[in-house]
Amino acid sequence: MKEKNLDSRRWLVLIASCLINLCIGSIYAWSVFASPLAEKLSALSGGELTSASLSIVYTVANSVGPVTMISGGYINDKLGPRWVVFAGGLLFGGGMLASGFATSIPMLVVTYGLGCGLGMGLAYGCTINNSVKFFPDKRGLIGGIATATYGLSSVLVPPVANLLISGSGISQAFIVLGVAFVLIVGVFSQFILKCPENYCPAGYQPKAAQGGAVLSNDKNWREMLADPTFYMMIFMLMCWAFSGLMITSQASPMAQSITGMGAGLAAMVVSVLALFNAAGRVVAGSLSDRFGRVTVLLAAFLLEIVGLVILLTTGAGGVAQFIAGVSIMGICFGALMGVYPGFTADQFGAKNNSVNYGIMFIGFALAGCLGPSVVGRVLTSTGSYSGAFLIAGGLAVLSIVLALLYQKTTKKKTI
Repeated sequence: MKEKNLDSRRWLVLIASCLINLCIGSIYAWSVFASPLAEKLSALSGGELTSASLSIVYTVANSVGPVTMISGGYINDKLGPRWVVFAGGLLFGGGMLASGFATSIPMLVVTYGLGCGLGMGLAYGCTINNSVKFFPDKRGLIGGIATATYGLSSVLVPPVANLLISGSGISQAFIVLGVAFVLIVGVFSQFILKCPENYCPAGYQPKAAQGGAVLSNDKNWREMLADPTFYMMIFMLMCWAFSGLMITSQASPMAQSITGMGAGLAAMVVSVLALFNAAGRVVAGSLSDRFGRVTVLLAAFLLEIVGLVILLTTGAGGVAQFIAGVSIMGICFGALMGVYPGFTADQFGAKNNSVNYGIMFIGFALAGCLGPSVVGRVLTSTGSYSGAFLIAGGLAVLSIVLALLYQKTTKKKTI
């Protein structure tokens, strides 16, 4: 296909990728499914299950993504993303559909945890990285848009899921959503093209990587792991994702415990958090194209500290203050997710970015395991979220140190 045609077709690829991400991002709608599922399984078993009893299902779903991001990324880099995304949609939607027939927690671990989690990793890794490859002229903006649509799913899917659950029950809701996701991802995956190697749109001239680093030769995963810069980047990602996932996983109970607000208003806070998270991905991604990836990340880390101080000093009745703090945290968390796909491609080359970003994403998965569990333990032992905010603040400071160290290291490489 001629380069001129690709310059226009790449936008169709982006739109298709975003619609697919809206589907697979519904993995974060777990909180909508948890309580009805607990009621269903309690009735079947004759026991007394709560939504907390099913937390292992969500933990597995969030932990296994990097497995297929890496393996699917390898296939994507060799053969192209279309059928990898198709397979991911089939696995994700099939897992959702099969969850409608689950009669125990172990079955849900297999259907939702492994099925949806592994399917999400296959599709997400390809849609994000293939889109970034098609836009070397605006990697930050495109990474932000592609990841923002994934995040917006947690705002758009819950109302639909709630309607289905209230109208037909949890089992039927899973079946309907599963079939819909298979069809939507199956259709739009056929619009996704493989980005040609070394593709450049008309009028674009490659330049030095953002943040001061010189564009390196494309590195494979072994070469990336041998580069000390990788470890600075993945620890930055892990430290910041720890804080972001800690807040997002506990936003509703946190709001009710700290300010005393009701469940309805707390649910609205979760939606506000998701919206600012999505906005942060697009805005920060776009700004990083202009001012540099690390500059934007440093600004986000500093802003995060402000948000944590606001949350730490919020007391009973401080609804507006809490919402302000959560909004800031949402913007900062979104900034990280929007910038990192392009940041990884800048540093280690676009050619193998599907695999390389999948490995980098392990830092996010580890944070997904640690963040929610740490805040739970702190709350149990102290009866307050203050300790968790202080831990998050310490990690934000560590992130700033790592970002400054990265800048110093990459500047030396340019001399």
